Amino acid sequence: MRQGGRPRDTHIDEAVLDAVSAILEETGYRTLAVEQVAKRAEVSKAAVYRRWPNRQSLVLAELRRRLGRVVTPDTGCTLCDLTEALNLFARTFTCMGPEFFSPLLADCSADPDLRTTFMETLFDPPREAVRATLSLALERGDLREDTDLTLTVDTLASLVHYRLLFGHAPVTEDELERAVTSLLSGLARDFPALRAKAGVTHGMA
Repeated sequence: MRQGGRPRDTHIDEAVLDAVSAILEETGYRTLAVEQVAKRAEVSKAAVYRRWPNRQSLVLAELRRRLGRVVTPDTGCTLCDLTEALNLFARTFTCMGPEFFSPLLADCSADPDLRTTFMETLFDPPREAVRATLSLALERGDLREDTDLTLTVDTLASLVHYRLLFGHAPVTEDELERAVTSLLSGLARDFPALRAKAGVTHGMA
């Protein structure tokens, strides 16, 4: 059954999110205000508030647009796929810049709905990609049967979070590959075979 009222103008949605993106790039999250976004998008504040009730929702909507759909890597090469899955984690947080990850989380934590949206937008998708990649590796027999998937996911994810938040060490593809290689050397049933397969399939060193 079709609901009454005018259909939502997607052009306004796009203009508002484009404005949010530009402001984030120019001045960051802390000073972003709905009034500022409305002026930049050349729409009324009421038009913005009809779509997003606060600036946190605005920013999360823009980050969701930037991230797109997270797809679990599945090439059959455990070392390659796990490295790519960890790169998904890194791209999730670098897409917005580490300097406003903490204040955004703090602003969302007091509101259960906002916190849920935050987790569903920025935390759950890349984490699930890492978990799914590890589950596939376990099913293929590449990992030891006693591997604790939750602990392994948290171990890998914490490396990305720790380095991006404190900025003391790089989060590059080479560094993430080193981390995955180090972890798998202890979890794999036959690590030399996994490393050899990665080298043949994807040209990894």
